[in-house]
Amino acid sequence: MRIAFLTAGGIAPCLSASIGGLIEQYNTLAPDADLMGYLNGYQGLLLGKSYHFPKQVRDNAAIFYNFGGSPIGNSRVKLTNVDDCTKRGLVKPGEIPLQVAAERLQADKVDILHTIGGDDTNTTAADLANYLHEHGYKLTVVGLPKTIDNDVYPIKQTLGAWTAAHQSARFFRNVANENTTSARQLIIHEVMGRHCGWLTARAAYDYHESLHQYDWLPDALLHQLRWDVDAVWVPEMEINMEAEIERLNAKMDEHDSVNIFLSEGAGLDNIIAEMKSKGQEPARDAFGHYRLDSVNVGQWFANQLKEKLGAEKFLVQKSGYFARSAAPNEDDLELIKASCAQAAKSALEGVSGVAGLDEDNGDVMSTIAFPRIKGGKPFDIDESWFTNLLVEIGQPKGRRIEAH
Repeated sequence: MRIAFLTAGGIAPCLSASIGGLIEQYNTLAPDADLMGYLNGYQGLLLGKSYHFPKQVRDNAAIFYNFGGSPIGNSRVKLTNVDDCTKRGLVKPGEIPLQVAAERLQADKVDILHTIGGDDTNTTAADLANYLHEHGYKLTVVGLPKTIDNDVYPIKQTLGAWTAAHQSARFFRNVANENTTSARQLIIHEVMGRHCGWLTARAAYDYHESLHQYDWLPDALLHQLRWDVDAVWVPEMEINMEAEIERLNAKMDEHDSVNIFLSEGAGLDNIIAEMKSKGQEPARDAFGHYRLDSVNVGQWFANQLKEKLGAEKFLVQKSGYFARSAAPNEDDLELIKASCAQAAKSALEGVSGVAGLDEDNGDVMSTIAFPRIKGGKPFDIDESWFTNLLVEIGQPKGRRIEAH
């Protein structure tokens, strides 16, 4: 039996640990199986580049739990984007990437494929399985739901999201000290999340809660208000900017600084519309999404706010790479191990799907059929921990915006 792994999309604090978790499962459940990984995700699958895990690695699989990133590499490749795959030299002109990938799996005699990625990664794996099945080759595909955005239907908690939130909060604990470099300091913490604000909201919550661990000296200007969160802006919530500017000006007057946690997708549609009206066309990635680094949401908001808040200095800091590259924390590692156990068991039983906590089934760990998997799940702004956070920082709860 041959079992293959691949990781795809952006990295998250679960990829290396998921590889280790799957290896440990198969060491027990299928010790004679050949375990291999396609290097750099679907890119390696198309190019036929792979790595077979030797006994020494399999015997020390727990070491993978201590690392972030992916030991077998990642890439952003969409197999149905023929032009992009051809342009990048992943397939020859006239070849169909989906067919090339399927034929590679067949040639490599892979019985089970584990894909660790978001909805695009796992639905692409389902397409591969269907293609091979139609051509008489049986392949069981079981995915693991990786995304720090926590935005995959119908999965309660995606792998890596808890850690990314914790690390984003940790990142800002140092950045917040920049409020002492000038009077009337504006700091914008831009957090990853194109359509889903969960990571931004949770990072703000974790950071706010962490401040309770410190001893403060109000009489020496070391008071929590100056270091605390002043606003949390996410794509799912309508923001009354005039009211927010008035509220934040009062905070600036009170403690000489304003700290905003901003989701990189907040206000994105309006910003892109403004850019296009000026004849600017933001770049797109292989999946057709606007490249957020070419839009620069945090800088746009800083330019809008600096004069309206009378800021003497402003700073925009992005925690994305810092947060997503971490090793998993204890909560994530527990979830990763449980997901790997479900994925391996399901794969050996010949059941394809995505191993995760099924929101439609009481959050029970199960293998969810591929047709039920899709991205774009919005953050629920009615979560009690989030509404309590808004109350504590004095931010009115905006009207819910329907999912994109």
